[in-house]
Amino acid sequence: MKQPPTIPNTPPLLRNLRMFQFLWFPLPYIEDRTKRYGDICQTKRQNSPPSVTICNPQAIKEIFTASPENFDVGVQNKGLNFLVGDNSLLLLDGKEHQRQRRLLMPSFMGECLDDYSHQIVSITEKVTDRWQLGKPFRVRPFMQEITLRVILRVVFGLDEGERYDGLRKLLSSLLDGISSPLTSPLMFFRWLQKDWGPLSPWGRFLRLREQVKQLLYDEIRERRDLIASGKASSRKDILSLLISAKDERGEGMTDEELHDELITLLFAGHDTTASALVWALYWIHNIPEVSDKLRFELDNLGADADLKEITKLPYLDAVISETLRIYPIALGTFSRILKSPMSIGGYDFEPGTSLMVSIYALHHREDLYPEPKQFRPERFLQRQYTSYEYIPFGGGSRRCLGAALAKLEMKLVIANILSRFQLALTSDRPIMPVRRGLTMAPPDSLKMVLKGNGE
Repeated sequence: MKQPPTIPNTPPLLRNLRMFQFLWFPLPYIEDRTKRYGDICQTKRQNSPPSVTICNPQAIKEIFTASPENFDVGVQNKGLNFLVGDNSLLLLDGKEHQRQRRLLMPSFMGECLDDYSHQIVSITEKVTDRWQLGKPFRVRPFMQEITLRVILRVVFGLDEGERYDGLRKLLSSLLDGISSPLTSPLMFFRWLQKDWGPLSPWGRFLRLREQVKQLLYDEIRERRDLIASGKASSRKDILSLLISAKDERGEGMTDEELHDELITLLFAGHDTTASALVWALYWIHNIPEVSDKLRFELDNLGADADLKEITKLPYLDAVISETLRIYPIALGTFSRILKSPMSIGGYDFEPGTSLMVSIYALHHREDLYPEPKQFRPERFLQRQYTSYEYIPFGGGSRRCLGAALAKLEMKLVIANILSRFQLALTSDRPIMPVRRGLTMAPPDSLKMVLKGNGE
């Protein structure tokens, strides 16, 4: 066996410049690294185990199909506990991770998704009914409002009242406080995470987080009482289902575990899905052929189409899949830290090695996706990709639990908007992704305009 190509050690100044490039120009950085060092490469730093980046499908398969017991979450990932809490599924290992995943999984399957569908459509209509004919609007705020309302209704079980209004306002401020392009460095540099008072970025985040925490704990305790009294037996929101869920020992989640999972679902499913929806609307209206094909498919359903029929439309599915391929919201998976020696892709790795799959580099392999920078939904009609070739939601035992809900939401929102409105971009200039916290997103400045029939 052998060791993979190694990125040469560089002086601290150049390492800082590389970090700057990764933060603000990540796509050129990833493309250059892959071109120079191949689809399995490692970075070595003094006094630290190597960090390996992978975009080889066979190697990805070996990682995703390996026993979860081979890996730890790693220090870097656990550094997110300030955001999602120590009990988040993202940060758990071993039996604790398996237990939480089993308790969460039923809420994202089968009949539960069917129940969520009508709520998604209703929320979409309420939000987009505010669009005015001929008046340009920024797309992102509307998509964020849709996805936040979906989270509050589907996950938290709230759609009105004082607590709903409070959470809606606080959560929007909390997310914008660390996810805007200007505040994104707070997520990467611990030395910026200093509380200099309520007007400082970090200080404001901490105070908003505490207010959100208090409201969520109040809702959790109140919901427990309702369920215990039998007054909430018919509720199908995720919080109610999680409170009722029990593990093999008959034990449920604590208030702390529930809080951390709710916050995790918020951060994993709100801003990310909003970004994906903005991208989908951009690509659909940027390429007339895509728009025409999609509208033709939707028109053929008829006015009384069942929501299940919409979610099964092949071209709609292909458009959503291509949207998540060309600019994946997450550029890579969370790191997996080896606990024992392992051979991957013909290379030997020692315990402590950090393994990260580059989703962006994988999705731009010429051998899998010819002309990868072109938006071509047809590629998903012509070929079925494996779960090691196409991974917008990660894979293996750590694949995103909310993947089915996110795709359902995207399909229903896009179908509803296209069926009710004629939209157009206000500019024909191409747009590129920008850093938004841990993710990449369309620029906030993207605008569209509502047109009248026949325009």
